[in-house]
Amino acid sequence: MLIHFSFSSRFNWSELIPPQLWGRTLGLQTENSQFLLEGMPFRIFGGSMHYFRVPREYWEDRMLKMKACGLNTLTTYVPWNLHEQERGKFDFTRNLNLEAFLSLAAKNGLWVILRPGPYICSEWDLGGLPSWLLQDPEMQLRTTYKGFTEAVDAYFDHLMPIVVPLQASTSPYKKGGPIIAVQVENEYGSYAKDPKYMTYVKMALLNRGIVELLMTSDNKNGLTFGLVEGALATVNFQKLEPGILKYLDMVQRDQPKMVMEYWTGWFDNWGGPHYVFDADEMVNTVASVLKMGASINLYMFHGGTNFGFMSGALEANEYKSDVTSYDYDAVLTEAGDYTSKFFKLRQLFTQIIGEHLPLPPMIESKASYGAILLHQYIPLWDVLPSLVQPIKSELPINMENLHLNDSSGQSYGYVLYETVIFGGGHLHSRDHIRDRAQVFINTMYVGELDYNTLELSLPEGQGFRQLRLLVENCGRVNYGLALNDQRKGLIGDVFLNKTPLRNFKIYSLEMKPGFMKSLRHTAGWSTVPDYFVGPAFFRGRLWIQHQPQDTFLKLQGWEKGVVFVNGQNLGRYWKIGPQETLYLPGPWLRKGGNEIVIFEERTAGRIIQSVDIPYLGRAQYVD
Repeated sequence: MLIHFSFSSRFNWSELIPPQLWGRTLGLQTENSQFLLEGMPFRIFGGSMHYFRVPREYWEDRMLKMKACGLNTLTTYVPWNLHEQERGKFDFTRNLNLEAFLSLAAKNGLWVILRPGPYICSEWDLGGLPSWLLQDPEMQLRTTYKGFTEAVDAYFDHLMPIVVPLQASTSPYKKGGPIIAVQVENEYGSYAKDPKYMTYVKMALLNRGIVELLMTSDNKNGLTFGLVEGALATVNFQKLEPGILKYLDMVQRDQPKMVMEYWTGWFDNWGGPHYVFDADEMVNTVASVLKMGASINLYMFHGGTNFGFMSGALEANEYKSDVTSYDYDAVLTEAGDYTSKFFKLRQLFTQIIGEHLPLPPMIESKASYGAILLHQYIPLWDVLPSLVQPIKSELPINMENLHLNDSSGQSYGYVLYETVIFGGGHLHSRDHIRDRAQVFINTMYVGELDYNTLELSLPEGQGFRQLRLLVENCGRVNYGLALNDQRKGLIGDVFLNKTPLRNFKIYSLEMKPGFMKSLRHTAGWSTVPDYFVGPAFFRGRLWIQHQPQDTFLKLQGWEKGVVFVNGQNLGRYWKIGPQETLYLPGPWLRKGGNEIVIFEERTAGRIIQSVDIPYLGRAQYVD
């Protein structure tokens, strides 16, 4: 039940929106315990939405929903590992067009708090850091280690010229933009390996023209370790512990209080439940925070999707990879639909602002296209000779150090390690497999190796046979102290009868667009037999007669793999759940035929279902 609060003053910011303040000079400032925007008292009612998790065609819809909820500020991370997938090659186009995203926020009357990292956490592979950094065996991520700072400097040299002209404060050479604050790194107090590092990141921003208010962001335990002089400290939490905002006051006196991440829900791991957070508890906490005079940012307002292979992982007591959906039980669903949290928050913000909010945009209807037959397949073994040239090496090589992609290595997907053995016996990984390996003799499946299963018995056989290890990178850990240890594939020797395996053929299976295009035209596709086990690629067509709409793909009867639609990687599925449907955005479909390709590791179904309702798994309330 929503608690009604009376607020001593209303906040009418109808004039304090980006288009009406072009030509301003002051931006966001702090004065004693309040924010000032252009000299006028201001409270940040923010919401997080990440451009890289939402199809570009839907950016504006989500922003309009922010405004209709009562928010005045958008926060977004910037993922280094998407913008510089290969060292020295930068991409700010299409769905990664940061300038277009920020300009669209301004057009729709939203201020922006930019969180450029370089580390972003965010349940994103390696916290947004490019995996090619790990080619250096001495790499010390998130420190002033020279190999790291040189890479950050090169990245910021390309990123900041996009960001600087979109800052709110004007200068003689620009009219201003929506960015009112920039965050220095992210939750560094929980890492805190180098006392000089935060000053380095701050100066890297200032030296490239950042003039807006700087902020840091930490949970309560990390607050004092994540401070840097000249930046406003903010705090992250879900439950409003007694005294947490007073503690923030103690850490920095006479400054505005802000919750940079108020967690509106939580993320899910494969094999766990679908976490949800009570809507009434959430909105009552938001009301309490505002009643105490603080500003707030809802993390997440709209979570979106970890498309492709980009979801991260946890490593506390054990390794747990994150699911594809980043629904987060947020204010809007993964597909951008309203939840009860939206309407409860809208009611609260209307009460505080004291004026009518814009009407919420209409919801786009979802489609149920029915059963889709996957009528053709090609085994992985038939693809390898023609589409993937092996790397030959006496020793196993981890994914990041494979000589590929202009020496940037392989970042995501699978690697197949192939060698020749004589006889069978005892196979032991020595915990050198990251993260899962299917083991085959010739094409016969023997079993799996992972963090928990370190050994297998290989059956005896006559003559020389091929031993194949198909290793999947399930997602690099994105939070905690183990970031330097996130190399994938085989990270050391694997032993057969106490002898290390040698003389490998190594096949990179990154499944990039070029590979998928070649796969489409390769010979060897045939009709799916009555029974077949992977690894294999399967394909079928979805025919759409009218304007395409969002839908969800249900993979009942399939075990584990990846789905591609018209060349777009929707992400991973896995029968262990909790997630049972993959979100397929309407803009990625077209009238007529749409090609669906599934890479299935093991047990394949014959059909998939297009449904109009997502199923993210058995719900469990966050403690």
